[in-house]
Amino acid sequence: MTTRRTPPVRPIRDLSGLLDHAGHALATRMAAAFTELGITPRAYGVLFHAMAAERTQIRLAELAGLDKTTMVVTVDELEKAGLAERRPAAADRRARIVRVTEAGERAVERGTAIADRVHREVLDSLPEDERALFVAALTRLVGDGGALAEPVEGERTVRRPRRSRG
Repeated sequence: MTTRRTPPVRPIRDLSGLLDHAGHALATRMAAAFTELGITPRAYGVLFHAMAAERTQIRLAELAGLDKTTMVVTVDELEKAGLAERRPAAADRRARIVRVTEAGERAVERGTAIADRVHREVLDSLPEDERALFVAALTRLVGDGGALAEPVEGERTVRRPRRSRG
């Protein structure tokens, strides 16, 4: 007969579990909200970063936290929807930049309003005096030099969806 052992009491909350759950819940909220625009938050992120400057697909993938295959599929979807187009880069004609169309610019404007609304709804669920502290603490953790700014390399790779911090 096996006996059940009680796990040890954790003196510190499970940050991994809390942050994973919060990130997933926020991602699902964002995806649901973006259905009104007819694009994914990932597509919005690519458009958002492409509007800022002439950037290659590779650079946009880095900024949006996407692998090359996902980036190609995303840009294909954006082109099909008439929101973006690929063009040769001025600096290197072998590279492709993603240019946002006028319809894409309107999608970024609407998408920004959607993202801001979702973020505001989440923050509004906290007491007013905790909102700025929460954002400041997360910003410090993931900002330059923060404890969670960069992944740590190890023997076993931790796979996770890539997300933009910008």
